[in-house]
Amino acid sequence: MKKAISLVATITTLLFSTIGLVRPQQTVKADDLPVVCLGSSLTNSQRSGTLSTLSDPLNGASYQTINITGADLVKYLNPSGSNFTTNSGVWSSAMIQKTAQGSGINVRILDYQGRNNITTITANQYKNAAVTAGIADANIYVTSAVPIDGSGALAGVYAAYSKTGENLNQSQVNAAQDEMGTLSKITKENKDKDGYSDAQLNNAVAGAKQEMGKVGNNISDSQIRDIVNNQININHLGDTINNNQKQQIINVLIEIRNSGALKDNKFKEQAGAVSANIKKNAKNIFDKINTQENRNWLERMWDNVTNFFSHLFSGAIVINF
Repeated sequence: MKKAISLVATITTLLFSTIGLVRPQQTVKADDLPVVCLGSSLTNSQRSGTLSTLSDPLNGASYQTINITGADLVKYLNPSGSNFTTNSGVWSSAMIQKTAQGSGINVRILDYQGRNNITTITANQYKNAAVTAGIADANIYVTSAVPIDGSGALAGVYAAYSKTGENLNQSQVNAAQDEMGTLSKITKENKDKDGYSDAQLNNAVAGAKQEMGKVGNNISDSQIRDIVNNQININHLGDTINNNQKQQIINVLIEIRNSGALKDNKFKEQAGAVSANIKKNAKNIFDKINTQENRNWLERMWDNVTNFFSHLFSGAIVINF
């Protein structure tokens, strides 16, 4: 009887909690509010324009703001090899909004007054880097009032996480920044090549992370190499990605493993969500490469992938192409 009363009480509590979620007058904890991170080098006019750009997707909902300074760049980015000082300028800005569990990382680069001023880093590169850094289930918006490569934009997101009490592992942040730089460089080197797109590259990397997550933190260098080879072929990049670029991807994924990222049980799920998001947003590209002929080839490839993982711990790996 006591169990029944307890169950009724629990259901009643959940019911009223659910009703409360749809009430507009609900009080939201500050830690749950979206955080707008503004570069400290912005002029008053640029600050106002940036704030308007980043808060517009919230449709009038409450948010909080923090300033990102050179000290933040030093704290979060210098350990990965950058050379910022406390006097370094900061213009690129970001907003992070928590989303439902399992929704994954979604990134949008927003135009500032009709112009995309993030000149180098793509939305897909931000997504992969965010997963590596340990960020989960969030909408991230990035913009800049002046043309800039955008490599420092995630420093604001890292700082925002710290503000809400969710400190990130610096080793993972370092790996995320290296990953973002590596993928950006590879995309630049393959710009305008037939059969190549940044979406294919980032989907290959997200897919590799997902497969790595299935194996776990003890995955070997050779297993990572085989996974990368499979993902490059699955995404039809075998004729585009050269051996040097392939090795760079492998090195980054080894660094990600060494950072401890695979110890987080959310890593595999978040990587899978990023892959699904990339394919959804670049449907025209993936529909084109996944023709019936290619699909039959992919089915054979998938058989090889599943055979690969089934033999990971048996001491024998056979992959036929």
